[in-house]
Amino acid sequence: MTEPNSAAEQSRQQILEAKSKGFGATIATYTKLSGPGWLQGAITLGGGSLAGALYLGVIMGFGMMWLQPVAMFLGVIMLSAISYVTLSTGQKPFGLLNKHISPVLGWGWLIATMMANIVWCLPQFALGTAAVQQNLAPGLNTDTGKYITAGVILLIAVVVVWFYNSGSKGIKLFEIILKSLVGLVVIAFFGVVFALTLSNEGGLDWSQVFDGFIPRLSYLFNPVPSMEGSIAASSDPEWWRTLIGTTQKDKIITAFATAVGINMTFLLPYSMLKKGWGKDHRGLAIFDLSIGLIVPFVLATGGVVIAAASQFHNSHEDVFAMLETGKGKEVGEYHKFVDKYLGNKFGDEYTGLATQLAGIEDKESAAAKEVTATIAKYRAEVPEGDRKLAAMLAARDNLALAKTLEPLLGPFVAQKLFGIGVLGMALSTIIILMLINGFAFCELIGAEPEGAMHRFGTLIPAVGVLGPFVWKEAAAKLATPTSVMGGAMLPIAYLSFLLLMNSRRALGDAMPTGGKRLFWNLLMGSATLIALFASGWGLYGKKLGGFPIGNVALGALTLLLLFGTGSFLMKRNAAE
Repeated sequence: MTEPNSAAEQSRQQILEAKSKGFGATIATYTKLSGPGWLQGAITLGGGSLAGALYLGVIMGFGMMWLQPVAMFLGVIMLSAISYVTLSTGQKPFGLLNKHISPVLGWGWLIATMMANIVWCLPQFALGTAAVQQNLAPGLNTDTGKYITAGVILLIAVVVVWFYNSGSKGIKLFEIILKSLVGLVVIAFFGVVFALTLSNEGGLDWSQVFDGFIPRLSYLFNPVPSMEGSIAASSDPEWWRTLIGTTQKDKIITAFATAVGINMTFLLPYSMLKKGWGKDHRGLAIFDLSIGLIVPFVLATGGVVIAAASQFHNSHEDVFAMLETGKGKEVGEYHKFVDKYLGNKFGDEYTGLATQLAGIEDKESAAAKEVTATIAKYRAEVPEGDRKLAAMLAARDNLALAKTLEPLLGPFVAQKLFGIGVLGMALSTIIILMLINGFAFCELIGAEPEGAMHRFGTLIPAVGVLGPFVWKEAAAKLATPTSVMGGAMLPIAYLSFLLLMNSRRALGDAMPTGGKRLFWNLLMGSATLIALFASGWGLYGKKLGGFPIGNVALGALTLLLLFGTGSFLMKRNAAE
């Protein structure tokens, strides 16, 4: 049991006093004392959330406004349960899982968390560096500027994490910094929606926006109706319909998985124990998660989806304009889909050209230029309807999204405000990934989650500073296996805490009974089943270099679930 400290005891007395005064006083006190929930908000508002929300708007318009809020609501259910277990026992959940459920689940949870921390720091540094170079300080858009920017981001992250280890005052300052960063993110993306609402071009159709919050499960598997006209105008509607369905599946899984990741399930218990919270803080913990996590996340991601949908969904003009200059990430995205179309139509006759070009070392040679010219000829002969669809599916970046603010604020202010929001998003996520890894590392070596060992553990994800330089090359090799493992482990983490919530050996008299137990099991069971579906749907058929890694992960996931549940039942029966 964690020893109470003066700050925790003071907050406990404030809660008890507020409860005696009524609901209003309790909520006011909870708002004042909130903290760990904002740490969760800082990590969930990262590059994955931005990319997922942005592409949801591009490919599905307003049709999936409901997805990320639902994913977040399910995540908060599980995080609330995790907080209940932790604050009821005062023990670190890693030990509880190993002792009362299964060491396989406990260690799998730990290893997957550390892998995700290290790998996903790479794109966060890349995102933050791009925000500085593209939006905030274009003068740094050089190789030297990239080194300087990445180094400064790392230095800031290390200093802020160091504050966390300096005691209660450091934790308070740490939380103030994170709340400020999360606030900047929300303001930036909410500003996009405000700008679009006041646009001289008719503004937003809010009836469509609100309609998008109504779940339509058919959109998980099929293109949204607004795309059907463009699909029908193509030369091969069925092929495009299948491609869009496959493409949006990955984006839906990304958006769902980045709402609450396995990292967050690891962070929450340790951040609460670090503050010295106990049983009387359980109501505060749930309130803290709702305000610090749900509200910023829904506002920020909702703003991105709305902006992307209103500007880019079912639209090709911006990408066609880039094709004329040959500049912009979207040009490469466009060619990716065009090449898929040509590969389907001509097979090896076309795909062999790319292989042939890759085998030529001198790209300025006559042979290379001849192959390049042949590829360009094929691309130029693609029917217009197919070219438009390829442009509509092209992923946009933060530079394109920032332009949605320009009608209201002008180009300069728009780019700066948006850049600050994206930089805050990346920096807050880096800080939290480092913090989580410190906790995980201490569990790995059996040390207390504080002091020199925790600080050392926080520095391990600092390898992510290489992100701006290697992420494009590393993504294909690292993102897939980490996503597979992390995606498989998330429902295992959910199941583990569902079992813990029903373990009298772990919770003792704090285990919910009667109607409360039924209520918790209904909510947690639903969240676990949905996470299982999302994990299985996302993993099925995934390959890495031709190896069916997704199907193997599904098999491993099934075995782990069966083993974990069986181990729990045997321990419970033995105790009884």
